Amino acid sequence: MMNSAPTPSDAPGMIGDMPADGWIDRYVPSALRPYLKLMRLDRPIGTWLLLFPCWWSITLANADGTLSVWRWLYLMVLFGVGALVMRGAGCTVNDLFDRDIDARVARTAMRPLACGAVSVRQALWFLALQLLIGLAVLVQLNKQTVVLGACSLLLVGVYPLMKRLTHWPQAWLGLTFNWGALLGWVAVQGRIDWPPVVLYVAGLFWTLGYDTIYAHQDKDDDVQVGVKSTALALGERTQLFLWLFYGLTIGLMVLTGVLVGLHWLAWPLLALAGAHLAWQAAVVRINDSPHCLYLFRSNRLFGWLVLAAFAAGAML
Repeated sequence: MMNSAPTPSDAPGMIGDMPADGWIDRYVPSALRPYLKLMRLDRPIGTWLLLFPCWWSITLANADGTLSVWRWLYLMVLFGVGALVMRGAGCTVNDLFDRDIDARVARTAMRPLACGAVSVRQALWFLALQLLIGLAVLVQLNKQTVVLGACSLLLVGVYPLMKRLTHWPQAWLGLTFNWGALLGWVAVQGRIDWPPVVLYVAGLFWTLGYDTIYAHQDKDDDVQVGVKSTALALGERTQLFLWLFYGLTIGLMVLTGVLVGLHWLAWPLLALAGAHLAWQAAVVRINDSPHCLYLFRSNRLFGWLVLAAFAAGAML
């Protein structure tokens, strides 16, 4: 028999890891609220982290002027919709696997599947709907992108198992969340080249950094329920490894820019992005959960800085 769920955290404005009385609770009909919370629609940072590698890659792939401005914007919007839906599908898959664990962790105990607001059967139907919408987005692209996009489902489906098998589930998340670095390029060019591959690896190290910071919020609960993470594997060495992960991130992004032949205006903006990651590594407090969440969310700014760098370098 599973123990009763712990009391969710009492952080101001939060119920566990969900906003208290947020826009979903205020404006969405009650029957739909659990489903929007299941796909984390009220916590968009995950969508941004999934979307930025797509946008970076589309922008770099268009450095040779392959696309008109309108086609470029169309792809940016299309990938935005796809990232929103597929991030929701990924969260649904994750919560289906983790519903018993989530019910025993204070931060996640009130998630819809963990608390029973959504049944397993309902979640599976909702997952099917999200995947259908994702497919409808994907088939708007060339056939190479359709095939490559379908391959990502294996990564998405296996990810929830990784925390049970290895202390490095964040590496698998990096493989999953940065798949858009390959997709965006193929959607423009119709083929895989070295720049998106290097960008993909850069994104992997970026994810290792930010998700290790995120995982430090749950390390005590993870020990109790028997799951693994880089936060547990690295412990007090986390800050040192953040310098390594983030240094590789920026170094590989610079290499990507060199391979594409970006204009020099890209480099000052990319330096700002690097400074932001250096700030994260310098100030991180791994035993301060609210601080870890703050740093994790700050990666949206990093994403915008890199996009601005690539756009400036590719369009001039």
